[in-house]
Amino acid sequence: MKDFEYCAPSSLREAVALKAEKGPDARVLAGGTDLIVQLRGKRFAPDRVIDIKNVPEANELSFGPRRGLVIGAGVACWRIYNDAEIVARYPGLVDSASIIGGIQIQGRATFGGNLCNASPSADTIPSLITHSATCNIAGPDGKRSLSVEDFCTAPGQNALAPGEILVSLQIPNPKKNTGAHYQRFIPRNEMDIAVVGVSSHVVLANRGKEFKAARIALAAVGPTPIFARAAGDGLVGKAVSDEAIAEAAAAAQSAATPISDMRGPADFRTHLVGVLVKRTLEGAIARAKGKFVANAVQEAAG
Repeated sequence: MKDFEYCAPSSLREAVALKAEKGPDARVLAGGTDLIVQLRGKRFAPDRVIDIKNVPEANELSFGPRRGLVIGAGVACWRIYNDAEIVARYPGLVDSASIIGGIQIQGRATFGGNLCNASPSADTIPSLITHSATCNIAGPDGKRSLSVEDFCTAPGQNALAPGEILVSLQIPNPKKNTGAHYQRFIPRNEMDIAVVGVSSHVVLANRGKEFKAARIALAAVGPTPIFARAAGDGLVGKAVSDEAIAEAAAAAQSAATPISDMRGPADFRTHLVGVLVKRTLEGAIARAKGKFVANAVQEAAG
């Protein structure tokens, strides 16, 4: 590992200045579960590492009826699934937070770091996409926002300009009769990379008998996480039925562009997209109707 300067700024302004000064030769450390491995593997050799754990805006975890949920880029996963209000209002996000790596990884890993790492198989990104999350970004030219579905541009690459930092993620307050669910397929029970991941988010109408809105997103079946917009849009106005769910699953399969690798052949991944879209839509519908659907943390607790 190359020697680097370690900085731990206490304000967002200081963090942006430190990042802008070095540009591509500086890396931001949120949780470090990806970055430290990458530094040791010499994927990156930065001159400066900027730890944002002391930046207040990066450590905010708050909910309000107008702002919705704000998750700072430095907020670890355990804080999300240990917050009773988030568990109640955003169980689809908790699905993702509770299966990243093992319990030790969840003590450090962050949604912001997972997003900036821009892995096609990331567990948090599909859930953020289906929850209509927005990135709050700060840089030398000021602040801006960007939809999560537009953030990842290629494997390991994102839309941050030189000198910019992802500060936080903002998720709208869920509407009535809303449900979301994330599932992945992996060869082992934990600490593995998804062969396929799927998040589904629905809003129901007509006493739970009709789809008012739907969003579906996929992981590990393209060069970036995929927002399967047509699959979700195709459900709007339709009756909640096995036929409608099957049509959405087929549309999501059409949006997938998987490759064959050591974790599975392309046709198997395409098949799994259909299976997991059906399962996550069923889970999201159940939650929208007020039914209990366990996540990994709740299953582990008994």
